[in-house]
Amino acid sequence: MPEGASTSRLNKRMAELGLCSRREADEWIARGWVKVNGTVATMGQQVAPDARIEVDRQARGQQQQQVTILLHKPVGYVSGQAEDGYEPAVVLVQARNRWKGDETPLRFSPAQLKGLAPAGRLDIDSTGLLVLTQDGRVARTLVGEDSGIEKEYLVRVAFGSVTVDVQRAFPASQLARLRHGLSLDGKPLKTAQVDWQNPEQLRFVLTEGRKRQIRRMCELAGLKVVGLKRVRIGRVSLGQLPVGQWRYLAPHERF
Repeated sequence: MPEGASTSRLNKRMAELGLCSRREADEWIARGWVKVNGTVATMGQQVAPDARIEVDRQARGQQQQQVTILLHKPVGYVSGQAEDGYEPAVVLVQARNRWKGDETPLRFSPAQLKGLAPAGRLDIDSTGLLVLTQDGRVARTLVGEDSGIEKEYLVRVAFGSVTVDVQRAFPASQLARLRHGLSLDGKPLKTAQVDWQNPEQLRFVLTEGRKRQIRRMCELAGLKVVGLKRVRIGRVSLGQLPVGQWRYLAPHERF
């Protein structure tokens, strides 16, 4: 079919339908596991919106074996590739670091580390919930262009020399700016939920993830971040997971 305004690349269409990631789609197409309107698909094929897309059972089987891991990242580890002598958080995903409270029946195997990548980042000075996944659908849900998944953080702050009862010293007008009205890199930020959790700690709920966003937001409002911890992504919470340990995303859990 010739490329037109109403067609799109097959891998993009499959990702839009939530079948898999684009990379997975390309792999499945290369293996002959995808049919369009009854015919084996070809790489780069254009499809109409009403095209009938069928996926072989082998692809489904491969997908079911993919794991998603929830890690309580400690300070001092980077989310992705090793940099400046710092280790990536994925090195903590070992049998000995699996949380004893993990009730999922899965057994850990080194094959689960293949293609395991962070879905979103958490900077080196921050701690809390980091998601590592082999599943392109999970990655797209959390970090896709149209993702609006909430991420919740607890942020300990100082205001100038004030480190105790910061809430009393911090102007309400600046709190309002944190919620709405700030820009980073010349681009306005989406509205955020920002409230005092206790006199020294703010609770942020964001639906976007710019680089070092909370630290930079606080700086613009005159606050210094003393500690930052991510406690929730979507409907999945950090809960009782200890620092440096991990567990599998349970079959019933959805972001």
